[in-house]
Amino acid sequence: MFEVAVIEDPAAAEVTLDPVRSALLAALAEPGSASSLAATVGLPRQKVNYHLRALEKHGLVELVEERRKGNCTERVLRATAASYVISPAALSAVAPDPSKFPDQLSARWLLALAARLVRELGQLIVGATAAKQRLATYASDAEITFATAADRAAFAGELQEAVADLVRKYHSEDAPGGRKHRLIVALHPSLKSPQDH
Repeated sequence: MFEVAVIEDPAAAEVTLDPVRSALLAALAEPGSASSLAATVGLPRQKVNYHLRALEKHGLVELVEERRKGNCTERVLRATAASYVISPAALSAVAPDPSKFPDQLSARWLLALAARLVRELGQLIVGATAAKQRLATYASDAEITFATAADRAAFAGELQEAVADLVRKYHSEDAPGGRKHRLIVALHPSLKSPQDH
């Protein structure tokens, strides 16, 4: 089971958006059968089987084992990932394109960059998994409290200069065998927690 799987197929994305199927995926973090899941989602076993077949058809659940119970065979399934992300590729006709409106101060441009990041990483993960190779990535996550808007602006300016210096230092356009990497640095307000309201 993968930690996270990216869904690019529109039909698979549609299947996961059904509340019952979403609940089944969550329950199938641990292997289960239609019988064992029926009580969890409050549906008859036959209806659960119907939903499980739809999830299995799109590769969202996989068969773990089959158990004989009298004249029946009980199929035990498990989710293929602990969690799922729907790629903007599933909505390719309306997926955001950051090259159309490159505005470093726009929240919508940042969202378009994030969407491209999800789409590209999803494709890279699929390729690395098929090749049985590890994908070389790096991420940093921090939370900063700025005293003033001026401090935030100064930080953004210094960060931009530092990143530009590093890019100039390490970028080698014509390196034989070199591989391009994408770098995204983002700054946005943190969501308020319930106690902050």
